[in-house]
Amino acid sequence: MTKNKSVDAHMSFAPQQYRLRKPLLAVATSLFCCTALTSPAFADDAAEEPASGEIVVTGSLDALPVSDVGSVFGFEKTITETPRSASTISSEQMERFGITDIYDLVAQSPGAFTNSFFGVGGALDIRGTPGETYFRGMRRLDNPGNYPTPIAASDRIDIVRGPASPIYGPSKTGGYMNFVPKTARVKGGSYLAEPEGQVSFTGGSWEKANLSAEIRGPGKLGSQEFGYSLYAEVEDSGSYYHNMSTKQTVLQAAFDTDLAPDLRLEFGGMYQNYKGQQNGGWNRVTQDLVDNSTYITGAAQPLDTNGDGQISAGEVNSQYGSLSVFGGYGCGAFSPFATAFTDACFTSTYPQLALTNTGTAKLSRKDTLTGKDDRLDNRSTTLYADLIYKGDGPFSIKNQMFYDSYENYNENAYGFSQFHDSWVFEDKIVAQLDIENSAGKFSIQASPSIRYTHFEHGDDYTYEYFNRVDLTVGYNALSDRLLALECPFSDQAGYTASDCGFTNYVKGHYTDLAMAGLVDLDFNFGLDITAGARYDRVKGTSRYLTQYMLDETQPDVPSASGSDGGWSWTASASYKLPFGLIPYVTLARQTTLIAGQGAELYAEDIDSGTFMSASKLKEAGIKGSFLDNRLYAALSVYQQERTDYNRQSITVNQAVKTKGMEAEVRWSVDDHLLLTGAYTRTKVYNLTAITNGTLFSFFGIEDMVNVSDPTLYLGGQPIGLVPIADKNASRRAGIPTNLYSATATYAFDNGIALSGSVVHVPSVYSGQSQAVKLPAYTLVDLGASFETGPWLFRLNVKNATNEKYFRANFTEIFGSTIVLPEKPRSFQATIAYKF
Repeated sequence: MTKNKSVDAHMSFAPQQYRLRKPLLAVATSLFCCTALTSPAFADDAAEEPASGEIVVTGSLDALPVSDVGSVFGFEKTITETPRSASTISSEQMERFGITDIYDLVAQSPGAFTNSFFGVGGALDIRGTPGETYFRGMRRLDNPGNYPTPIAASDRIDIVRGPASPIYGPSKTGGYMNFVPKTARVKGGSYLAEPEGQVSFTGGSWEKANLSAEIRGPGKLGSQEFGYSLYAEVEDSGSYYHNMSTKQTVLQAAFDTDLAPDLRLEFGGMYQNYKGQQNGGWNRVTQDLVDNSTYITGAAQPLDTNGDGQISAGEVNSQYGSLSVFGGYGCGAFSPFATAFTDACFTSTYPQLALTNTGTAKLSRKDTLTGKDDRLDNRSTTLYADLIYKGDGPFSIKNQMFYDSYENYNENAYGFSQFHDSWVFEDKIVAQLDIENSAGKFSIQASPSIRYTHFEHGDDYTYEYFNRVDLTVGYNALSDRLLALECPFSDQAGYTASDCGFTNYVKGHYTDLAMAGLVDLDFNFGLDITAGARYDRVKGTSRYLTQYMLDETQPDVPSASGSDGGWSWTASASYKLPFGLIPYVTLARQTTLIAGQGAELYAEDIDSGTFMSASKLKEAGIKGSFLDNRLYAALSVYQQERTDYNRQSITVNQAVKTKGMEAEVRWSVDDHLLLTGAYTRTKVYNLTAITNGTLFSFFGIEDMVNVSDPTLYLGGQPIGLVPIADKNASRRAGIPTNLYSATATYAFDNGIALSGSVVHVPSVYSGQSQAVKLPAYTLVDLGASFETGPWLFRLNVKNATNEKYFRANFTEIFGSTIVLPEKPRSFQATIAYKF
């Protein structure tokens, strides 16, 4: 029972997988062979100069919102001018502060605190709910924890809080991260005058080893001039945690050429081949474990009857039927709640769940739910091609083609496996008319689009038992479960689907035909109105491959086809006041597609017409840019709410209501010193839980208030319903109400630069039942660098004060059962050569 699937009245979970590798050093070296195509003779010598009217603030690391950003509404406005809460993190910021994964972005942007999704930094939680990832403004396949997003390959990252503009299509409530890859042109829009690049190596704690190389410049094929940008990254790193490592290759290319004076072609892509593991963290969670590392030890009772060293579904069924116990019904207590369980219930009715040789021990943070054969392998490919016409007149048009795919395989010895083999293709046209007169500047966009998604997805979680393994011992025949992906029963004699089948195995496709329109009315007297609408018509087909599924998970609706439609709209108004202040208000309604972790739709959701829903947003705020654009400040308040409380994916698209406040300050004090600060206030309420009065959950030790001896059931998994008595009980766990962050960096004239960031996180509950509280912590990161000539040397210290802290993990279902202990102090050092 883990990480995905449409949920019935009592249960909801979810899943993931894949395998790959490449010779790596040759990949990085091969980038430089491309310089044979380059020729600086034809390039504009002034190409490095900023475009006319572009604001340049030296010493700001491009952290100030003074450049046009089209990732919010599609119009080229700065973040200051855009009537929405959003932030941009530049590649210069990421380099100076040593940002290596999405969790590091919390210090740089409000609203971005992220719970653990089994230890994988796939997508941000934004405004307390799972967000999405876009690539150059095009929505990628869902990635809550399929693979870590390779943020080092980006030129900048835009974090947009709240649902996307109608131009960008159906999206989730919380927001999205827009990944802007390295580009083939300079900021002024011209090609580089000559090739430039960088080679860097980063090493550090726990055998971290990362080599990257990039080169970009002008090129020529015959008489056709073009710009190019090539990037490669290879990593072969260990981990603080036992049985974990990272091996990955990232390749990225961007090309840009003028086919005619007013017609430009941009195309390229990114390939990522990742091998790692998910990390469920600690099991057998108690408050004493969190506070004092005191762990309950003991071995589960034998189940491996054929002696192959693993527990199959068939072996569990043949002996006990199941090791999951729902409520106290089996003991005569007709209640689905944890209070129904007692010592007598387990000793008399479920003796097979008891541990043997029990005791206690101090548990290391290195010992987590990762087995020697666990894997999370993912191969993803992203391609794009944009054809852009923009002449001297008021009309411009852009056709965007986009392809994204992943093959993902995930296996976890405690009893969860999953795979995805999914891809999406989208073609979108954006036609824009710009009119400028004495009244102001007015822009109109029209955008038809078609998006086709093909999916194949399977997950195996019916026999998922976190607590059977004693982490002080590790996995053995008592705790290592035979997984569906390890059991090719169609080819291997002796196994059937009932031995090790999938909980779900679903295949299908869906097509989204859409039309969107957007207008921006920017009046000279200071008023700016942005409004737009979109209609999506989605037709889908989904079928279960029942021959690969367990007998007890056979679907009521084996296949279905159907269609549904939905409207999205937005309306914003802002006004430029004196002294640089811009207050704004935004109202929006956004259609969202309830797809799963592998982009899948389920047949029962298509059959019942419940695969589409919508959310609404109310937001107001004030922004300003001051001191010759060296100081930026923003404050926003908002309320977001799902309009249909019963349509959700508990994994990636929850039905929630969120209220909050976000404040941000960025100040380039002078050419040397940059300061930023952020404050976030977030309250997230699960609307389905409020409506039903309950929420399904695995029960943790602290939930079982009427059981004095937890070793009586840790060989299995009690499950049931958590009562949601009031609005406060429905709050999403793991997300702090108040969050504070600040950063500072100072660059001396002699090439030395210092940096630091601090994030303060108050205590939070680990799970929906609010039984275990994770302590407050303050996370401090420090850095220093020295640049001389073409060389750069940098040292970063993560968690410099060696704070012991935890991150909640899949709080709705497993929050009281497992929790992720985060890493102690670590170091990473980089040496880079720029040319």
